[in-house]
Amino acid sequence: MNTVLVEKAAAQFGNGIPVVQDLGTGLIHRTYKVTYSGTMAAVLQCINQHTFPQPENIIRNYLQIEQQLSAAHQPPVPALLKTVTTGKYYWIDESGNFWRATQYIGNAYAPALPSDAREVFTAAKTFAAFTHSLHGLPADKLNTIIPRFHDLAFRYQQFEAAVEKAPLPLLLKATHIISEIRNRIYLVDFYRTVETDNQNFPLRIMHHDCKISNILFDNNSRKAICPVDLDTVMPGKFFSDLGDMIRTMACTKEENSRDWELIDVIPDYYNAIVNGYLEGLDGDLTTAEQANLHKAGPLLTCMQCIRFVTDFLNGDVYYHTSYPGQNLNRALNQLIYLEKLEQFIANNYPAAAIAK
Repeated sequence: MNTVLVEKAAAQFGNGIPVVQDLGTGLIHRTYKVTYSGTMAAVLQCINQHTFPQPENIIRNYLQIEQQLSAAHQPPVPALLKTVTTGKYYWIDESGNFWRATQYIGNAYAPALPSDAREVFTAAKTFAAFTHSLHGLPADKLNTIIPRFHDLAFRYQQFEAAVEKAPLPLLLKATHIISEIRNRIYLVDFYRTVETDNQNFPLRIMHHDCKISNILFDNNSRKAICPVDLDTVMPGKFFSDLGDMIRTMACTKEENSRDWELIDVIPDYYNAIVNGYLEGLDGDLTTAEQANLHKAGPLLTCMQCIRFVTDFLNGDVYYHTSYPGQNLNRALNQLIYLEKLEQFIANNYPAAAIAK
């Protein structure tokens, strides 16, 4: 992005001459660290309005989250900053770009990958404690930022629509994955049960992007500080955050890996995620949610497999790719991990397996 434009945006959220540093780690937003006169620092972001067409709703949700955490005397998230001229929590530039800034937390790190089971446990507990801390805020008070984001039935419909219209060469390449997804329609059926049963599976305020890189840790103590990247915090079901952690943290390889034979479940990490999540929720789950905890990983992994192969069949219109067929390979990666998860759960938690 144009340097002058970034500096102009940075000047809106602090006093003094801003020094801008490109953080550049996010896949969605443009993100910068800004230091004002060598003292105060902020994280400045230009919101991707293609992914988030109503960014004002992100601001509204964030402010409600801050207020609820304060009222519950819980550890805060990085504070939203007001503009120095208008006092608003965002700024829109002359090109229509939407900017916001949050407090920069120093002496902290966000790991790209977990280093051990203890760190995994801490991350899972932190994400769960975040949901637990927001228990007093009715889920329907928050805006739904991305409608049907973790709606497996909707993702399956998109998948079948893509199969119906995809060119034959793409269909032939994806035949195995298409077949295996269809063989797991029972996962979609189980999701529909969860979706419609709000008594046993109530709506909760969920993070919806539970990678370990979205937890800040203290450099000295190695203790968790808080979750970050709250743009997808919105109402959801119990499986979303737990399943996302199992998908991203408990696998031996990340989703872009083509080391097919090395993809597997890390048992210590899987158990650390489940145990940390339960401890962080502090008894919030219903009896039905507790009984179905081990379905969370397969639900989210299947959903991501579906999303990758759907994008491949649609011509790679959503996920950025660096080589032809990458989305198909990502789908295969997730399918292999799904098979490993199913086997792991059947061997270790047989009562929790989803009936086919």
